[in-house]
Amino acid sequence: MTQTLLVTGASGHLGRRVVELLLEAKAGHIIATTRAPEKLADMAKRGVEVRPADFDRPETLAKAFAGADRLLLISTDAVDGTDRRIRQHRNAVNAAEQAGVKHVIYTSLTKPEPGSPILLAPDHHATEQALADSSLSWTLLRNNVYTDMLLMSLPHAVATGQLVAAAGEGGVGYVTREDCARAAAAVLQASTLGRTTLDITGPEVVTYAALAQIASDVTGRPVNYVNVPTAAMVQGMVGAGFPQPVAELLVSFQTATAQGDLALATNTVAELTGTAPQSVRDFLAAQKEALVAVPA
Repeated sequence: MTQTLLVTGASGHLGRRVVELLLEAKAGHIIATTRAPEKLADMAKRGVEVRPADFDRPETLAKAFAGADRLLLISTDAVDGTDRRIRQHRNAVNAAEQAGVKHVIYTSLTKPEPGSPILLAPDHHATEQALADSSLSWTLLRNNVYTDMLLMSLPHAVATGQLVAAAGEGGVGYVTREDCARAAAAVLQASTLGRTTLDITGPEVVTYAALAQIASDVTGRPVNYVNVPTAAMVQGMVGAGFPQPVAELLVSFQTATAQGDLALATNTVAELTGTAPQSVRDFLAAQKEALVAVPA
């Protein structure tokens, strides 16, 4: 029996890619929700049912989710230091219950439990708790740090010869956004029910010293890792133009790295999709132009 699959936040990078993968797989009836339906006009032309949905207006959500068998709840971008994102996600969970959705898949974070230094972790933990307290069947996709995020810091490191971070000797099981999308699309198309937590990671844990070496190997320019105290890292980023809250958020991931919280590598992507996740080295080799884009 064909299932009706729904993707929230479908005009974002991850959501749009999941919808594309579902179309490629001819996955049946696909609903895409977004605050900006006009951004998905191209998807509508390809047969996707595009519906408006605003997580800040809970009264609109049950209608937006109506008829969906399986729903991918992509965490929103409301990272403004308030509890707004938690409220948005709770609204979505409640609406999924009201709409009779059979299974919810949520994009969470590696180890979001209390005690995580990552400033976004409480949002994810609260959402996981909302799902646990609901009557819903669900899968938690605890995505590790996107490999794609390295393109924010490594070009500068290649240009200066120094990869500066407050990550100590810790490592990260970096996973590409593409692999997260492939994993999400696979779970969305499955028929599994129950309650499951999956760690979505790349194939290996990579330290900052290893990142520096990979960047050097790929570009042919020497790059060394320089470990600095957390406060100095935040101060340096603010000095470089980052708003203080953004700097603190980004550095909180480095603190978690230093503690070993993100040093997790699993086979889950391969088990879900049949294809191994891309390594950091292969990803960066494919992005060599971006790595050398900043003048030395």
